[in-house]
Amino acid sequence: MSANFQAITFVIALLVLLSSLSGCISMGIGEVSYTNDGILAKISNPGQPSDAFVQVTVYQVNGMTQQEQTVIMTPVKLNTGNNTVLIPGTLKPGTYKLYLYLIHNNERKTAVIRDLVV
Repeated sequence: MSANFQAITFVIALLVLLSSLSGCISMGIGEVSYTNDGILAKISNPGQPSDAFVQVTVYQVNGMTQQEQTVIMTPVKLNTGNNTVLIPGTLKPGTYKLYLYLIHNNERKTAVIRDLVV
């Protein structure tokens, strides 16, 4: 094999490796559910245990309209790996759209929108 071909093969293999690992290095918000005590959110933390904040903006959905109900911000302690955190708050029966933000070191790490029926 020529040196050129080997270099190109090495670069392609390196790019494939880096792209497959890139999704594993950031915090993320997964499934969201509701209990009588508040909103439960699954948060992944691939790094060291740390403190963070979760902000939730709650919109109630009625047909084709949505109206902001409340904004909740709560501190959370995240262990390495998967965490389930409780965001305290009470919701009446209905359909909601939740905008969740994970803030770590004064920087927004991730934001997601989740639908929720109570």
